[in-house]
Amino acid sequence: MSTRDAIVAAAGDLLDEAGPEAVTLRAVAQRVGLSHNAPYKHFADKEALLAAVATVELRRRADAPRPAGGEPLATLKRMVRDNVRWAVRHPARFKLTYGSWTRHDNDLGEAAHAARMRFVEAVAAAQAVGALAPGDPERVSAMLLALGHGAADLALGGHLSREGKGHADPEDLVDDLFDLFERSARPSDHR
Repeated sequence: MSTRDAIVAAAGDLLDEAGPEAVTLRAVAQRVGLSHNAPYKHFADKEALLAAVATVELRRRADAPRPAGGEPLATLKRMVRDNVRWAVRHPARFKLTYGSWTRHDNDLGEAAHAARMRFVEAVAAAQAVGALAPGDPERVSAMLLALGHGAADLALGGHLSREGKGHADPEDLVDDLFDLFERSARPSDHR
């Protein structure tokens, strides 16, 4: 692992442990065992480092393994569920990655585009085999991500659980949405 990658990984760990306030270049240097100035050789400031953490997370979303020969709708559902599961397990990374960015750079923009296109392509594949109703794959993808992210955010805030509010966890809501999608894609005898 390169020094830069070790710095980004340590920043992600600090983010998980104590939120963005805990991520300082000095704390990251200490975590990695570097001099307090070493991170500045790779990052101008904390915002640049946090942008790098978000970039890594978006690349992971874009580069996640794709199952061979799976049903397109099942693949898409798994992608959304995996994204929701990650958001609930890593709330600070989720909020950093999908929240308002304080710094924009080419790497971050390219990673965000690649992650978004991964979902758009999966939607288009499900539409191509008739598993999803026709429509703009960008909009359907945005709707799926909005539901998943909203459900994760509600759960993280204590406003969604199987035993309490909503009578569902975030993954249950993903399943419910896909059930609706499947029903809307099938021809109905009642039309």
